[in-house]
Amino acid sequence: MNLTELLLGLVALVMAVPTAYLVRLTVEARTRVQAWVTLFLLAMMGEMWVGAIVYARTPSESSAVGALAATGALMAATVALLFVALIRSRASRPASASDRFAGPHALSAWYRALAVAIVLASEGMMAYAFLVATATPTIVGGLGGSAGLVASVVVSPWFVFPMGLEMGIATALLWSRLSAPLRAILPVQAAIMLLTPTAIGSAAWVTASIALGSVGMIAVIVYVMEHIYRHREIPSALGTYLLRILAAYALMMAGLLLWLVDHTPVWLAASIVVEMVVYFWAVLAPEGFRSDERFAWQLRADWTFGLLAAIFVGELFMGAVLDLVLLPGVYGSAFPSLPLAGGAGTILYDALYNAFWFLVVVTGSTWFLAMMGAEMGVLVLLKLRETVSKENKVRLALVMGSYAAFATFFPSYYYSALFPKAPAGTAVPVLGWSMGFGSAPVVPSFFLVIFLTYLIVGSLTILFGRRVVCGVFCTAALMYGGTTFDAMSSFNRTSPSARKYLGSRFSNLYSATTGVTMAALVAVSFLSYFDATGRISVSVLGADPSVFFFSLSFGVLWFLIFVTIPYTGNYNCVTMGWCYTGTIAGAIGRVGLFKLKVRDKGVCKSCTTLDCAKACPVGLVDMPGHFRTKGEFRSSKCCGIGNCVGACPYGNLYVSDVRHWVRRRLGVDDPKNDDVPLPMVHTRPRGSPGSAPSVHAATIVPPRQGAVGRA
Repeated sequence: MNLTELLLGLVALVMAVPTAYLVRLTVEARTRVQAWVTLFLLAMMGEMWVGAIVYARTPSESSAVGALAATGALMAATVALLFVALIRSRASRPASASDRFAGPHALSAWYRALAVAIVLASEGMMAYAFLVATATPTIVGGLGGSAGLVASVVVSPWFVFPMGLEMGIATALLWSRLSAPLRAILPVQAAIMLLTPTAIGSAAWVTASIALGSVGMIAVIVYVMEHIYRHREIPSALGTYLLRILAAYALMMAGLLLWLVDHTPVWLAASIVVEMVVYFWAVLAPEGFRSDERFAWQLRADWTFGLLAAIFVGELFMGAVLDLVLLPGVYGSAFPSLPLAGGAGTILYDALYNAFWFLVVVTGSTWFLAMMGAEMGVLVLLKLRETVSKENKVRLALVMGSYAAFATFFPSYYYSALFPKAPAGTAVPVLGWSMGFGSAPVVPSFFLVIFLTYLIVGSLTILFGRRVVCGVFCTAALMYGGTTFDAMSSFNRTSPSARKYLGSRFSNLYSATTGVTMAALVAVSFLSYFDATGRISVSVLGADPSVFFFSLSFGVLWFLIFVTIPYTGNYNCVTMGWCYTGTIAGAIGRVGLFKLKVRDKGVCKSCTTLDCAKACPVGLVDMPGHFRTKGEFRSSKCCGIGNCVGACPYGNLYVSDVRHWVRRRLGVDDPKNDDVPLPMVHTRPRGSPGSAPSVHAATIVPPRQGAVGRA
């Protein structure tokens, strides 16, 4: 950094303080005069950079005169506009009317829009002046004209660093006015702006800024998810802000990916501007975030879908960016890039090919899965913290360990780097073939691995139920098992589509989905085998049929139904019956030892809460009826998540599997819940007021608060 750049940096730092303070004055303005004067001062700070630009482009005596003239003319015009606005404001009200108002948000939305536009324009002109003064090229990535100019200005250090400082200072100045969610998110917004990778032309900076910025975005996502879990009703202003900021981050990640691949900064620059607008739109009206105008997000499927969609798109591009930056040798040429040229049919095919394999490559990549594991793993940890059932605590711990080992580490580049002599993933039972058919082409050399995989998983399923797959090994157990997503099981009962899959019976839709899925699995497996042995030649989008089917199922469709939880219900991979691995495990579980049992059927007959059914993440709403009549419940849809056990307010429900089967064979009774007494009802026989109480199950005496049974 030379002396000129150092001096300009000090100027930018000094300018950030008054700009942030004027933002605060804009918020605190209580009269129209104060509001207009604040806008005038903001505009004046920006207009002085016009003269600086004129002089910096062609330094001379004549340009200095022109710079002064241009600046003076703009300031005079601004003063005239301010004068006219104030006169009209006074003339539009009776003389006795008060000039005070609730705040700038009480005027109209255009006031905030004007303030934001002035701030952005001011920062943009300052950045451009500094770029010209330092002779920095203003055409980036081969773009010329206005697009290249604006993009190069916005992604430059002279724009992002002062803007990040202004955001941080403004947040500090307005701290007492901000609600708790804004206090948590706005500082991270400022930090992410300061960590813009394009600001410094250094490979180390690019890597460090992307990694740290991703950590910040992950923190925001985790906070948002946990906040809505703790607050089932949120202010409307907060709901709008959350959708906007997550959409801006999704756009930013897409822009970063395009910049890394094609060195094109236009989309990144657009995302920076969008993020700034979202930030200032929030801080200029902080009172709205404390408003009584609220909505219950569990009753707003459209809002929840928008939230999940924005998060997934951001995670998708974030994962791709992390893969390219942290593992360039592995993913540098992995993303498909067929040219979109030729006839309409060719263009359509190439576009479909690129989009499909981009989704598959990224959603199966190391850092995407690690990032998703970090986000969802924190939610599972929070769920673990509030879980009372010891058995469910153990299951959640196994879920996190299984995800870290089987989904992230084992199939990653790091595994092969650390253990170069270890067998390839497809040669290891269960781990390399965790989903069975489709992980690789079906060839004779893998038959033993496939057989051992299903033998091991099938045996465990017989002993412990379907939860071995759907409740522990599968990535869905982590994705659906956290606090917020567990709360989304309410959509199983409120969504019209999800309601069609309620209960343990196989509906027509469930049977059709399962039938198509299993028929497709058999068909592609045979096609894969015949293709691998050279008897036929067949491929789908350039891939082996079974590999394509596996990629479609778990790299595309799974994430599609994940973001459509508000419409299709929680654990929809199970309830809708499209997951062939889960379907096979469910069929095996029908002849296994796993079931749900109750200690006393009378308690269930008298229960009016039905909390076990409400807590079920797969919508098995008919389980209370089975408990009342049979004292137990078994269903191929049951994943053994255990929420029902913890939800039972009387400690009457427990999971029965091979452990209890062995106890019964040894003559040992099932475990009793000695800590929490079962609810008993004491009634007096009719006509005998003084008789001793008798036990009856017509009405329940509520259990002690916090009483939860153990399995």
